Amino acid sequence: MEGGALIGAWIAATLRAATPLLFALLGETVVQRTAIINLGVEGQMLAGACAGFAVASVTGDPWLALAAGGGTGLLLSLVHAGLVLGAGANQIGSGIAVWMLGLGLSSFYGRDYVGGEVTGFGPLAADADTGLPLLDQLLSQLTLATVMALALVPAIGFWLYRSRVGLRWRAVGESFEAARAMGIRPWLVQLQAIAFGGFLAGVGGAVLSVDYTGTWAQEITKGRGLVAVALVIAARWNPFLALPVALLFGGSEAAVLRLQAQGVDISSYLLAATPYVICILVVWASYVRIRDTGGMPAELSRVFG
Repeated sequence: MEGGALIGAWIAATLRAATPLLFALLGETVVQRTAIINLGVEGQMLAGACAGFAVASVTGDPWLALAAGGGTGLLLSLVHAGLVLGAGANQIGSGIAVWMLGLGLSSFYGRDYVGGEVTGFGPLAADADTGLPLLDQLLSQLTLATVMALALVPAIGFWLYRSRVGLRWRAVGESFEAARAMGIRPWLVQLQAIAFGGFLAGVGGAVLSVDYTGTWAQEITKGRGLVAVALVIAARWNPFLALPVALLFGGSEAAVLRLQAQGVDISSYLLAATPYVICILVVWASYVRIRDTGGMPAELSRVFG
């Protein structure tokens, strides 16, 4: 394989691996911007992956699968909203409850789909021949799911920083009192954010099972939801920075898969843990910097107080 084609294949593999995580990461970034943390993202991704795969198995339509996954993630996120905003429950405890609920539901209803296969989105251009090996690899390996995830980065970023509604949402995360003085109801903004984050987490799960792997297995997310929650810190609650930190995970996962395919004499369990170890180190370094310089939404810091 020529140099350009090899680089293109590497970039495509990185983007493909990062796509499901990027959906969940962008959603959780918005949620935490409104002073809510949701550890239930893992459960929402699992439930979305199960629902999306089930719909794809019946209909063969990846668009309906993504819609089903997003809807399932949204419904599950409303459990978190009800517990936190309605009952005043601890956010960490509520998130863990939602995580376990998503795990249980996906394990129960997904048991008949284990080992099944579906067809997701086709490549952007299966027989691309632009004369540029790098571009040909990207067009022949990437799908619309990755394009949508990449498009969401500037869309959410500009909305959060440039729109009036985005400013109101950020105001809630910085000060409930100031937000109320502006005529904003913080609980309503937080409810909308939780639902939006749950929808994107569910879509990310559906992309994982339908478009990325094309199969269903119990606990298919393998901690990606928890990684998304943690990487919000590394992205400094900024949607524009969500892309590079997601690519960090995707790149390390792509590297692990390539090493395993080449039969490297290293324990497969150790290799599989590598992306998570890298993410832990990045989050730790980011947290140390934030602790010294600030950057966390002021109201969110009270959750850990």
